[in-house]
Amino acid sequence: MKKKNIKACCVLFAALLVSMAKAQGQEKNDSLVNVAFRTVAKEDLLGAVSTVNVSELLKKSYGTNSLDNLQSFVGGYTGNIWGQAPLILVDGVPRRTSDVRLVEVESITVLKGASAVVLYGSSAAKGAILITTKRGSIGPLRIDVRGNAGLFVPKAYPKYLDAANYMTLYNEALTNDGIATTGAGYSQDDINNTRAGNNPFRYPDIDFFSSDYLKKTYYRSDVTTEVSGGNEFARYYTNIGLTSNNSLVNYGEQKKNKDFAFNVRGNVDMNLSKWLTAYVNAVANLNDNYAGRGDFWGASSTITPNFNRFSPLIPISLLDPNNAALQTIVKNSNHIIDGQYLLGGQSTNPTNVFSDMLAAGYIKTRSRSFLYNLNARADLGSLVKGLSFSTGTSMDYTSLYSEAYQLPYATYRPTWSTVNGRDIITALERFGEDRNSTSEFVGRSTYTQTMSFRSQFDYGRTFAQDHNVTATLLGWWYKTQFSSDIDNEGGSDYQPVKNTNLGFQAGYNYRRKYYLDFSGALVHSAKLPPGKRDALSPTITLGWRISDENFLKNKVSFLDNLKITSSYASINQDLDITGYRANNTAEPVDHYLYQGYYSNTATFGGYYQWRDNVAGGRTTLSGQAANPDLTFVKRNEFRVGLDGSLFKNLITLDVNYFSQITDGLLARGLTIYPSYFSGSGDFRPWINFNKEKRSGVDFAVNLNKKIGQVQYSLGVTGMFYNSKVLRRDETPAESYLARTGRPLDANYGYVSEGFFQSQAEIDSYARQTFGTVKPGDIKYKDINGDGLIDSRDQTDLGHTGFAASPFNYGLNLTVKWKRLTLFALGSGNVGSVAFKNSSYYWAGGTSKYSEVVLGRWTEANKNSATYPRLTTNSTNNFRNSTFWMYKTNRFNLNRVQFTYDFNEEIFKKSFVHGLSVYVQGDNLLVLSKERELMETNIGSAPQTLFFNLGVRTSF
Repeated sequence: MKKKNIKACCVLFAALLVSMAKAQGQEKNDSLVNVAFRTVAKEDLLGAVSTVNVSELLKKSYGTNSLDNLQSFVGGYTGNIWGQAPLILVDGVPRRTSDVRLVEVESITVLKGASAVVLYGSSAAKGAILITTKRGSIGPLRIDVRGNAGLFVPKAYPKYLDAANYMTLYNEALTNDGIATTGAGYSQDDINNTRAGNNPFRYPDIDFFSSDYLKKTYYRSDVTTEVSGGNEFARYYTNIGLTSNNSLVNYGEQKKNKDFAFNVRGNVDMNLSKWLTAYVNAVANLNDNYAGRGDFWGASSTITPNFNRFSPLIPISLLDPNNAALQTIVKNSNHIIDGQYLLGGQSTNPTNVFSDMLAAGYIKTRSRSFLYNLNARADLGSLVKGLSFSTGTSMDYTSLYSEAYQLPYATYRPTWSTVNGRDIITALERFGEDRNSTSEFVGRSTYTQTMSFRSQFDYGRTFAQDHNVTATLLGWWYKTQFSSDIDNEGGSDYQPVKNTNLGFQAGYNYRRKYYLDFSGALVHSAKLPPGKRDALSPTITLGWRISDENFLKNKVSFLDNLKITSSYASINQDLDITGYRANNTAEPVDHYLYQGYYSNTATFGGYYQWRDNVAGGRTTLSGQAANPDLTFVKRNEFRVGLDGSLFKNLITLDVNYFSQITDGLLARGLTIYPSYFSGSGDFRPWINFNKEKRSGVDFAVNLNKKIGQVQYSLGVTGMFYNSKVLRRDETPAESYLARTGRPLDANYGYVSEGFFQSQAEIDSYARQTFGTVKPGDIKYKDINGDGLIDSRDQTDLGHTGFAASPFNYGLNLTVKWKRLTLFALGSGNVGSVAFKNSSYYWAGGTSKYSEVVLGRWTEANKNSATYPRLTTNSTNNFRNSTFWMYKTNRFNLNRVQFTYDFNEEIFKKSFVHGLSVYVQGDNLLVLSKERELMETNIGSAPQTLFFNLGVRTSF
């Protein structure tokens, strides 16, 4: 929108405020909920807003992450909001969830509907989560201390075959491939010696998950002190926390792996005068991590149990004592492990994970965050009754750097001989060199800065006791700049992330029965071409408290409260416009997506043997065409909501239906422009073309009941979710391969029809084009019936659920008896599928084998096989198909906590005001047909059970 239109809007809004000057104020005594830039009485919320009272929740459920188990309390939240990633704001500033611990949080508000987030402009167009921290209150000094000590217990480890079985089956794979085992495979003597456990240094059999390398448990502990209090002039809240944990690995330098965090927060509220208040928040977060070098967990999924044919350690005791050269190597080595071993290696693996852990050094990672808010509010009631002005600014600084120590080291490959029936090493071949160093160096550094500024006028009045009016006019701006060293993080961003918008809200309700709200934003984006950078995002919301109507109020006795809301919104956003690009260091062209550019660099440009009478050279080519009409992406949304309470608040409910269309997503015009627009150069512009739809129903139902001395509550949340591609820039090989008309998370793959049982069956079937096919390979369905199995024979196999499954749900249960409280949390999902396509299942080449290959196809068990034939090169079998597909349906028992609150009368004559102790278990159970798969991590640290003992006391 042009500047004159913005000014006109401001004038009209100011006129509205002046016209209300003779009205009387409205007082709200019911609870308030934090929403965008303001608070609203819970009774007056107009739908698609959920809130969690974290301060009360912490009395029965201890957590660390600021969004801990939020799905169990909020319908429509699955880590995303209605299938899209939200903006996170901490005390009104875009921040990371890691910037605040749960024990610092007062409440969390999830803004789902477009009308609820529009005041944030473009940046929250996919939803927003508001995290509000605790504040002080009028009263004497109060000190609350909480301490926790817990143990992590691994749930499961991958089940890999031992070395002898791996070697045997690898030989089988070579035989299946028609490759002679001599040289490439393993001799029977090697297999027999390995199986017998003879000389594990010559015939290694490494189990990464044994007690040689891992502990049974590792710990986490933390202590938090909260200090609060104040008077009518100033209130303060201070939170100081220490956290420490170690790790599961118990080998080499990684025995010392640990994390340490120190956090301090100070929130101060001040009454500077009768009409002026202010508050300041200051936070410092310091996090230190120590990690020995070596990717242990990654190596655990790739290094075979015979350690790729060599031992990571060479025993000095088995070196030929009569070989002076070998003794000289030992004498001159910088790395004698435990006084007994040299480091092993070979030409193809001169270094390895265990050698790294033993000799390569360590990395100390330091993270420092300093967050600061300053806000002020002026009551302008003496000028216009009900009018106030507030403003705020913030400055956040986060730095991350590493202090690294690294040593090059030598490894050795032994030559083994048998002398007098004893294994002896008669020679060593060295790889690399031992070097000394006494210096640490900075190995990585990043820096992030966020600044924000906000100013707003708020108005709230009640006319004639029945007509309630609210209004807000605001301006909001923030900028985040990321910087880094180019070697580790790709260099600094040329342009920062920015948001600029003017927001406005005007609301009216009659006796809190009939509601009308108009909210909108004037958004600005530098990512778009001149003339297209400003836009208006309007929303309108209607509400009707139907339970107050006479035809229900006096006739339906079980109905306490029932409110229907409906909204329509059209939000303009640039989140899906990737913005400014600096291609890379070799490509000097920097451009927005609406800009065309040309280049003749080595990265982009044509090379011709002739060029203007010059014998060869680069010629300028087009990188992309300009599009002066590129514009915002729109979120058009219709929503209907229902919230209420029944049977004297025995049951409360909140339900929302939403239908959301995202229009104008970017594409390069494959279907719009002729093929010759890309070839020698690319003349296609970015255009607003793609279109998507998301729809569904979310709900939250709570039951609260007291029977005798037992009080219980049960909350059930959930979401039925669907998505659809309405238009996409695509040219599918077959019409049924088009993504248009399909869900956004459509999972494409092949339909398995079992295994080929004979060569005759292969010869008579459609020809599969994925490499050589033999009996025991997977047979795929010929979808298009052309007698050829290729990429055109894929089909939609179901939802991936990458944003949300078709049905997601959460549970929270509280049972309180006298002073004992039981609290439990659960969550789950239904309706999505995935593929068993990790290296644990797709074992090709020289990959290590898991237990799943024991069911491999052979001539002897061809009718009962559960795994394809073994092969070192299966491009046919290792493809997403129904053979590898499984349902991801699951229920997670996320937490169970028992809390006992001691009688305060016990401490009546002491300085202690209260004491609670609790025991807690997290990640306790997964109920699923594929539970073992879901609880087993491949190539990363294992999932863990967490058992915690905590105490909370006040002084």
